[in-house]
Amino acid sequence: MSSPLPIARFRPRLIDALAGYDRQRFLKDLGAGVTVGIVALPLAMAFAIASGLKPEAGIWTAIIAGFLISALGGSAVQIGGPAGAFIVIVYGIVERYGVANLLIATACAGLLLFLMGLFRLGTLVRYVPVSIVIGFTNGIAMLILISQIKDWLGLAIPKMPADMFSQLHTLAIHLDTFNPYAFGLGLACLAGLFVWPTLLHDKTRFGYAVHLVLGRMAELRAVRAGSRVPGPIVALVTLTLVSWGFSLPVETIGTRFGGIPEGVASFALPEFSWETVKQLVTPTLTIALLGAIESLLCARVADQASGQPRHDPNQELMAQGVANLVTPFFGGMPATGTIARTVTNVRAGGSTPVAGMVHAVTLLVVVLLAAPLAQHVPLAVLAGILVFVGWNMGEWREFSPYMLRRFSRHYRLLMLGTFFLTVVFDLTVAVQAGIVLACALFVRRMSQLFSIEMVSLQPPVLTFKLYGALFFGAAAKLDPTMQAIERAPRGMTVVLDAMHLISLDATGLDALRQVHRAVLARGGVLRFESVQAQPLEVMERSGFVEELRTGAPAAAD
Repeated sequence: MSSPLPIARFRPRLIDALAGYDRQRFLKDLGAGVTVGIVALPLAMAFAIASGLKPEAGIWTAIIAGFLISALGGSAVQIGGPAGAFIVIVYGIVERYGVANLLIATACAGLLLFLMGLFRLGTLVRYVPVSIVIGFTNGIAMLILISQIKDWLGLAIPKMPADMFSQLHTLAIHLDTFNPYAFGLGLACLAGLFVWPTLLHDKTRFGYAVHLVLGRMAELRAVRAGSRVPGPIVALVTLTLVSWGFSLPVETIGTRFGGIPEGVASFALPEFSWETVKQLVTPTLTIALLGAIESLLCARVADQASGQPRHDPNQELMAQGVANLVTPFFGGMPATGTIARTVTNVRAGGSTPVAGMVHAVTLLVVVLLAAPLAQHVPLAVLAGILVFVGWNMGEWREFSPYMLRRFSRHYRLLMLGTFFLTVVFDLTVAVQAGIVLACALFVRRMSQLFSIEMVSLQPPVLTFKLYGALFFGAAAKLDPTMQAIERAPRGMTVVLDAMHLISLDATGLDALRQVHRAVLARGGVLRFESVQAQPLEVMERSGFVEELRTGAPAAAD
């Protein structure tokens, strides 16, 4: 006997990937995992600090959640961990509810994500219009850029507010504390991140200039080999050495947080009560919704980039749920799929979840061996890395006048409206309003597809043709038909040709019943021709076919 609920099977992609797994694939996954682990280190610290947390919160999230998402997920190559999209959300929750309640909200969101996957709701996330996704993604990217101005300029601001207008006001009144050394480090970091990848390509202007300067192909090959080292790591190491070597007066991880604790994170249960959980419904839903959208969008990108078998969205949500349920007990923050690290994994040769697990182990080894060195990292350098991440996160080309002219008014309204609401209010309001507006615009557009045409008025027959879907949004379009029937001679036979009527709902059926009553009131007969399967099924199930056969009007409400 089958289950009444469509429960998804819990089967991680790792199980299938290990079938026929050999040494050659392991070596590729090992190299890719080490590369991604090195890339993830500065990003994890930067995301945590920008979210109002200590750097170790991001690091342990990348380690624990990254391992669980890869081991239990439904994608072959997706890398999980803290993401830039969560910065604004987490910072707002910390400011309003505190760190302890953030941990509870994250764990509750993890449970919700697991249930979403268990009950096969992963496919529903795909119904979110792309215009809404672009709108809130660009909004989050804009907020990330604004949030990093403080550390990039080295401003002496004890605590930043959560909303954008208050942040801009606070930045403006503290501009007199501008630190040119911090600004220089951030600018050098940002410039280096943009320039560093061009060393890989001879055909770029910068790569050609390097070739001319060096003059020898052997040295050019050495530069290209070195440029394969991830840019964030190069920026982090070199600029930290510059800052430390010249004793620059800039704020570092050590001066603000006292460094990163050595050793493994300890397990701790946050104070939990149902009263607290009820107050955290909105943050929980926000984390779960954003985590689901980000992880499944990232998994789709991973499918396209890697050529691996298509991911299982429900298994991926269950893995995200487990990761977000477990990580808070080690002081972690929300985690999801991360596009930049996933693409890095694919380009480095990763082809199975083993690469993601190696990435987590690499991070663990680096933290255990080099945690004391992190105290010298300038916050301006991390700000430069995040500005680079925020810039690459946004799809700014979609906002250009050229692209906007190519979109429909509905698309522009959804995208720009979601962007505005994300920046001015928050992501929850933006997505909720965007989805409601998308539904309203969809109903309006579908109603425009329905039409009714009077074919002939040759007594004693009045013929109409129905086109499209007759549903609640289009039922009012039958009013002119009612008026035509009321003006027609008594005793007319009204024919509704339903050959092109593709769909009918309860409201549309009620409108047809009103037409039937109007025809009967004029002593006439209503007849349908060429009714399609779906409208006919609705009419039969409701008893309307029997009413037409007997000529008895339906009881008025």
